[in-house]
Amino acid sequence: MAQSIDFVFDFCSPNAFLAHKLLPGLAKRHKVAINYVPVLLSGVFKATNNQSPFHAFSENRQKSAYLTHDLHRFARRRGLSFHMSPHFPLNTRFAMRGAHFASGKAWGIKYINAIFDAIWVHGQKVDELGVLTEILHENGLPVRKTREAIGSADTKQKLKEQTKAAVRRGVFGVPSMFIGDEMFFGKNSLANLELELSNLR
Repeated sequence: MAQSIDFVFDFCSPNAFLAHKLLPGLAKRHKVAINYVPVLLSGVFKATNNQSPFHAFSENRQKSAYLTHDLHRFARRRGLSFHMSPHFPLNTRFAMRGAHFASGKAWGIKYINAIFDAIWVHGQKVDELGVLTEILHENGLPVRKTREAIGSADTKQKLKEQTKAAVRRGVFGVPSMFIGDEMFFGKNSLANLELELSNLR
C-alpha cells in the first residue's frame, strides 16, 4: 500500500491550484499522506526545454480561450472557487522560497493554502514582497522568519536543488504527482492516480 503522494508544485500554475484543492480528499479516501514538493517552474521549463501551454499557444486565440474556459469549467463542476489571476503569468520565486521554508513545519499547509488562494481565488499579486507580507500577517503565519528565509541564499540554493532533483525524477511541468516512481502529470491525471492507489490496496 502506498504511504504518500508526492505533489510537485509551483503556485504560478492554475492547474496546480486545482489539483491541490482536490488532493486532500483523494488522499483521505485512500488513507495516504501528501508530501508537498515546491519547485521553480521556470527552472523546470529551462531544464526540459518546455513552456506553459498559455505561452506555447499565445498566438492561437481559440486555443488560449479554450484553456481558460476549461480551467473555469473544471473548477465549477467540482464546486471550487477559482478566478484566473489578473496578474498571470506571475513570478512566484519569493512565494516558492517561502514554501520551501514552510516545508515540514506545523503551519506549512496553512502557508500553501494561503498563497494558492491569494493568487487563484483573491487575485493578489504575490510577486510583490509587500503583498506577500500582508498575506502572512492576515493568516497568522510567521512573518519575520519567513521574510528572512525568502532573502536567504541558503533557501534560494536549496529550492534550486530541489527543482533539479524533480527534473531528474522526470518532472517537466506542474502539477506532477508521484506514487513511488510512478508519475502522474496534470490535474486531469487525478483519476488515474486514484485508480493506481485503489490497485495498491
